[in-house]
Amino acid sequence: MLFLIPTVTSFLITTISIPLTIIFAKKFNLLDNPKKRAHPAHTQKRTVPRAGGLAIFAGIILTLLIFTPFDSPTLGILIGLLILLVVGLLDDKYQNLSPYFRLISQFIAALVAVLSGINIKFITNPLGGIIHLDQNLQIILLAQLLAVIWIVWVMNMVNWSKGVDGQMPGITTVAALVLGLLSLKLNSTSDLTQINLARVAFITAGSSFGLLIFNWYPARIFPGFSGSTILGFMIAVLAILSGAKLATAILVLLIPATDFGYTFLRRVFEGKSPVWGDSGHLHHQLLTIGLSHQQISLFYILGSVTLGAAALSLSSSGKIFTLILVGAAILGGIVWLNFFGRYLKRLDPDNG
Repeated sequence: MLFLIPTVTSFLITTISIPLTIIFAKKFNLLDNPKKRAHPAHTQKRTVPRAGGLAIFAGIILTLLIFTPFDSPTLGILIGLLILLVVGLLDDKYQNLSPYFRLISQFIAALVAVLSGINIKFITNPLGGIIHLDQNLQIILLAQLLAVIWIVWVMNMVNWSKGVDGQMPGITTVAALVLGLLSLKLNSTSDLTQINLARVAFITAGSSFGLLIFNWYPARIFPGFSGSTILGFMIAVLAILSGAKLATAILVLLIPATDFGYTFLRRVFEGKSPVWGDSGHLHHQLLTIGLSHQQISLFYILGSVTLGAAALSLSSSGKIFTLILVGAAILGGIVWLNFFGRYLKRLDPDNG
């Protein structure tokens, strides 16, 4: 009951909020209409309400205020999520916000979180031992910069993984659950800090799962920029607060992380800005060869579950080895699909 009630509460608040959010989105024209806003990343032609981040925000924040102590990190999370929500709703409304403006808002949200005390104080050395990052002012400032970059990176990685229905909330649900279980596994149940952290992780998972139900194909609501960045923000923060378990978070999100890295570099080498969207993501390639939205989402979710199970059982050095080995395999698959995937495209029966 220690974790079940907060998890169910966040789930219920989110699921109850989503029908209200749909009404709100329709009333104020917060809609994704491909006919009015052409975008190369679109994967379907339906008009669907956006603003899913509003329900996610309500589910997470209200439950945190009920079940967790209101301390400085909680205030940092609240302000950070509020910034992302406001910018996301503006993006849902006008759908022409500069990606650079959105990126700046992400940096501001991340900086607020770091200044509230959400910092990387140490990292585990895969060769053994602990590397402390709170020894002197220069190292502390470097660690804070690393934390800001980490939070912004995870937000964008998650945001770039919302291409098909159910994809993004599926992987964030798994990631939050894994970080919560890891917090319980590595620490005594008498440690109130870790108990509270696990509770925050399960609250995030409950809210994310609530969105997943309405976002599964055919989606009744899209998360929008606010929904994906709010959940990405929470995953990044949880990884820091759980004892700098950055490798664990990356391992669980290795498929979208590898796709992010490849897409970023591909756009740079093509002479394009890496922040402008296109139709070259892994999920686009999988759609090209004939997989459905459901199949692609299940691929991402099951991949996250498998890698999450590995993260819970592997040592630090084992995680690094797995990251390199599995990451290389995923990267090879992405490269192959980009160059040869069109040859796997299922032929229309009428075309032989």
